[in-house]
Amino acid sequence: MTVVRDFAALPAHERDAAYDNTRAVHDSARQLRAFDERSGRMAALGHAQLDIRYGPSERQVFDFFPGNQEEPTLLFIHGGYWQMRHKNTFRFIAEGANQHGLHVALLGYTLAPQSSLRGIVEQVGMGIAAVASHARHEGGSGKILLCGWSAGGHLAAMALASPDVVAGLGVSGIYDLEPIRHTYLNQALGLDAGEAQALSPIALPACGKPFVIAHGAAELPHLQAQSTAFAAYRQLCPGAVIAVPGADHFSILNALAAPQGLLLQALITTAANHPHGLGAQPGACAG
Repeated sequence: MTVVRDFAALPAHERDAAYDNTRAVHDSARQLRAFDERSGRMAALGHAQLDIRYGPSERQVFDFFPGNQEEPTLLFIHGGYWQMRHKNTFRFIAEGANQHGLHVALLGYTLAPQSSLRGIVEQVGMGIAAVASHARHEGGSGKILLCGWSAGGHLAAMALASPDVVAGLGVSGIYDLEPIRHTYLNQALGLDAGEAQALSPIALPACGKPFVIAHGAAELPHLQAQSTAFAAYRQLCPGAVIAVPGADHFSILNALAAPQGLLLQALITTAANHPHGLGAQPGACAG
């Protein structure tokens, strides 16, 4: 299965524009500044635990915002096409989940080209295990509600089978890397056809754990196609498919950060209502 047939045959400028969210969203800079401001307020809270190390590289650190005893942890993986952004910009994601009593973690990872995409996937796996261990030390259950945005959605889908993960959420995710290989984004990633296939969730055996697939109704068509194609691929697997009304690639994160946000509620409900979810022991993916 592929997201868009003959994508490589399009002119280069069309291929690049198809995934250029920053240019497509006219106020993306303003939204990102607002994210930074909200995240700064979260970082200033007395209970915030920032930059806990899980590996030797500079960005192999995570933030942790404690919740209630025995509660699971919402773990967020930032986007930026595996080569931009920083977890610190997205600390505001913890607002809503903390109000529900959930622990919240935000995971950093080494960016391309300093790391290969395969190396990033491996770092995320290490980070999930470290967050789960830390959550248990802090009195949490250690169960992980894994979510990621944009490239982070890809990383969340790749890591869904991790033993501590009970459910996942991909927000505007990338699930087929073959189109990415034919854009400007591949200058840093350096993917060839084989790597794109091996690291595309849509080309791998589907994990039976629940996974919510979400995109903004106002996002770029090719990015929406990533979500709809992956939903079709996972049609026999548990989860949900959500098109957030009016949301662009950046504003969609408000549906995760708000206490009653559509995506936060969907992830919690999906996890709670499935045998692999919050009432079950974490374990390997059922396939």
